[in-house]
Amino acid sequence: MIARFEPKTSGAALWSRRIALFSLVLFVVAALGHRRGFVNTFDFLWTLLLVAVLAVTALLLVAASFRRVWVRGDRGGGAVLVAVLVSLLVLAPFAVTGVRLFLYPRLNDISTDLVSPPAFALATKARRGHMNPVVPIGRASAALQIAAYPEVTGRRYNASPEDVLGAVDHVIAGKGWKIVSRQKLAAGEREYTLEAVTKTFLLGFPSDVAIRLTDEGESTYVDMRSASRYGEGDFGYNAASISGFLDALDAEMAGQANR
Repeated sequence: MIARFEPKTSGAALWSRRIALFSLVLFVVAALGHRRGFVNTFDFLWTLLLVAVLAVTALLLVAASFRRVWVRGDRGGGAVLVAVLVSLLVLAPFAVTGVRLFLYPRLNDISTDLVSPPAFALATKARRGHMNPVVPIGRASAALQIAAYPEVTGRRYNASPEDVLGAVDHVIAGKGWKIVSRQKLAAGEREYTLEAVTKTFLLGFPSDVAIRLTDEGESTYVDMRSASRYGEGDFGYNAASISGFLDALDAEMAGQANR
């Protein structure tokens, strides 16, 4: 009789796959819940930390099973491959965030007017708990913004405030921003401000936005301010949000002029 020895299955390899897949499911469910408002941001941040720990744990188990799978020939090579790919996928947003941490200044409140930025009437009252308070933009922060984002400037349009406001509403609707406060565009008022809430694309971190229209007689000047509710830095989001909005507003106003 010929004895046949069946290779063992690496328990560490199997657990690495299970933990990696669980970290992915947890990441997706938590992110969707956060975007829909079912999970508050503070709890979501702790969940992200847990996700990262689970993904790293899966990679450590991959390392622990390496000798048994690839040297001794134990079963589990497929599980190891899945664990590595899934863990790296889960950790990719964390790696990108780490890189952006060094590329962008620690700013979370960006404005086209650094001397007299648009006011947050509603956001100032609504922020509480772990949220960033709304404070004046200091000289140091203003200097950092000018150096990092010189392109963040207001826009002047040769149009009435009513026409510009219509274009602003159209752009907001196109971007899916949520308007949370708007005053009446009353006759004789020189300034008009509306407030909206935006969210980052992937994880849904919120920022408050104030858009101010100033009637200059024959033209209307548009200023914007965007401030993150959480975190010391925004990784460039608020500046990109303002620039993207104003570029879209330029296109909308140009389209109105050609109609």
